[in-house]
Amino acid sequence: MIVIVESGATKCDWCAVSPGGDALNVRTEGMNLATMTVPAVEEVVHEAVTSFERLSRREGFRGEVTEVHFYAAGLIVPEDGAVTPLAAGLDGVLRGIFPGASIEYASDLLAAARSVCGHRSGIAAILGTGSNSCLFDGEKIVRNVRSAGFILGDEGGGATLGKMFMADFLKGLVPEPIASEFASSFEVDYMTVVRKVYREEAPSKYLGSFAPWILARYEPGSYIAGLVELNFRNFIERALLQYDIASYSVGVVGGFGHAHQEILRKVAEPYGIRFSSIIAAPIEGLVAYHLGNN
Repeated sequence: MIVIVESGATKCDWCAVSPGGDALNVRTEGMNLATMTVPAVEEVVHEAVTSFERLSRREGFRGEVTEVHFYAAGLIVPEDGAVTPLAAGLDGVLRGIFPGASIEYASDLLAAARSVCGHRSGIAAILGTGSNSCLFDGEKIVRNVRSAGFILGDEGGGATLGKMFMADFLKGLVPEPIASEFASSFEVDYMTVVRKVYREEAPSKYLGSFAPWILARYEPGSYIAGLVELNFRNFIERALLQYDIASYSVGVVGGFGHAHQEILRKVAEPYGIRFSSIIAAPIEGLVAYHLGNN
């Protein structure tokens, strides 16, 4: 039996797959290995295992786990495949739960590439709270235009859209009645925003939380339309155009990109970008990849 784990900072999808392709799926809180403590990670892992055990008994699903493929945000794996200090604590937890299983650790970007490209060459992109992209040769990532995070990059993602809007709002550049509606919908006085962004944990998650409100007011030709389209355009021009888009199609993974794919496709059309797929989450593609079905 194979266990596949795909974790972003917000949510984590777990899938146990039998050799015949039967699957059990569990969702837990996400894990970012660059920021979480080992006890916090261990708590999430045990939550998933408990859920699996309960589902297995109910569904009559049995089998020894022989492989674990663990993909996570904040997980950087050296070329030699060694377990980094960030993953060392997690490795001990997983090996205690799945003794004898081979364990692979990989980034969320490789998860996206394997999900949308399978064993074929292509460009893969993540458009969620953050963003990232790579050129995949069917086996490994051969080029990556660095995301640089929500302060220096993450163009096209939900956090950057929230940052762009918030910067305009604080400087009085958001037109009425949108500015007043926003102020009455959220606690966004200047000192609260400064505290949330500069002093508290997860500022990208905070800024990204405004994206649904912003997108709900999207109307072609409006101020918000200009902001949303500029965010996607920046991702295309600063990331995707650095790859050979004439030779490769682009597969997109991420709830933000999937939810607003009509806008993304419209913005991308003048650049000649061809999308192979735009999906919300990579787990189904990863199951197909590890079963050799794509």
